[in-house]
Amino acid sequence: MKASAATACGGSRQRFFARIGCVALLLISAIATLSPTAVGATPQPLLAFSARVAGDEARTRIVIDFEKKPEFSVHYVAAPERVIVDLPATAFGFPAEDLSARGLFKDIRYGTMGEASARIVLTAKKPVKLSIAEVQSNDNGSYRLVLDAEMASKEVFADLVKTQNWAMPRAAAPDPLAMAVKDNVFTVAVDAGHGGIDAGATGAGTKTPEKTITLAFAKTLAERLNKVDGIKAFLTRDDDTFLSLSERVTLARQGHADLFVSAHADTLGQKDIRGATVYTLSDKASDRMAENLATRENLSDELAGYTLQSGPPEVADILLDLTRRETQAFSIALATNVVESFEGQIGLINNPHRYAGFQVLRAPDIPSVLLELGFLSNAEDEKLLLDESWRSKVIDRMVDAIRRYRDRAVANGG
Repeated sequence: MKASAATACGGSRQRFFARIGCVALLLISAIATLSPTAVGATPQPLLAFSARVAGDEARTRIVIDFEKKPEFSVHYVAAPERVIVDLPATAFGFPAEDLSARGLFKDIRYGTMGEASARIVLTAKKPVKLSIAEVQSNDNGSYRLVLDAEMASKEVFADLVKTQNWAMPRAAAPDPLAMAVKDNVFTVAVDAGHGGIDAGATGAGTKTPEKTITLAFAKTLAERLNKVDGIKAFLTRDDDTFLSLSERVTLARQGHADLFVSAHADTLGQKDIRGATVYTLSDKASDRMAENLATRENLSDELAGYTLQSGPPEVADILLDLTRRETQAFSIALATNVVESFEGQIGLINNPHRYAGFQVLRAPDIPSVLLELGFLSNAEDEKLLLDESWRSKVIDRMVDAIRRYRDRAVANGG
């Protein structure tokens, strides 16, 4: 099916990949991606039932009470300075304001990282170190995790980062020769933006997190697509789980996706701006709004404690660029179909097809779009985003756009 899709834009993807096949194996060691370590069976989650933060910009104490004794690990990440606390699967049963940022920390986030793990990310205002990080017993048989942070010099923090025995795990590098696989099934990867510790934007009125809206939309879109003959859809996440940006791309590739659609509902400083937007990948943004949005979306990994490793060697970048050029035409064709399907049916922003450097759209071999359903910063858009019947209408138009794209690909490849 990938070869057929390529023909729709005037070329054969199979011939293209055959041309670079002799050098593509160089990518195996060059484009490794970040991915959390695989885990076994899902354990019963711990219950964190209360939390408190106290202190100032010299010393800050964080205390979290657990029903059972938690195992934990602490790591330090730079740029910006963060303290990462990894836990087993944990249900956070206290009000969010009980763990609101203060003292040395300007942001505190917590949530699931996978079926068997959770994470707390403490973003500091300046270099810090933990003088105490331990589990203590409470009189009632429960336990408390105590974290005492104190200000530190840049040199001390840099040494903590350098000497710790921890590095972000990497997934196995994808096989570049798999790019030319033809499986005769038109497959769509549907990606619900954000999730877990990364809640995304928040509704101005209802305070509904973006991750909840995108998951509801993605589930219904995949369900509708699976009812169309000749189309198979799957979700990158089907619950409130964090996925790194590179992990989303890897899941799409592993599923042999012919299309990748990532759903979002962000906020803007200009509350009067509303309507749907379709984004495709470009190193140069179409406008300032697209550039700022891509910058915020690309922070998802950082907010969850991920640090991107250095990029692949220049030779790999050249090969990937050849592939991306071939794929970019398909992404634009898909975006055009979406805009055409929405026109007159779904409210669109001015110039509804825009582009910027979204990390989640960087699969070199899969046509990809990021769909902004609307803006949670706009009161009218927020109402629509929470309206199931409106979302159903949007999904109808998306299914129409994807079906027309698929039909054209099949017709040109036949």
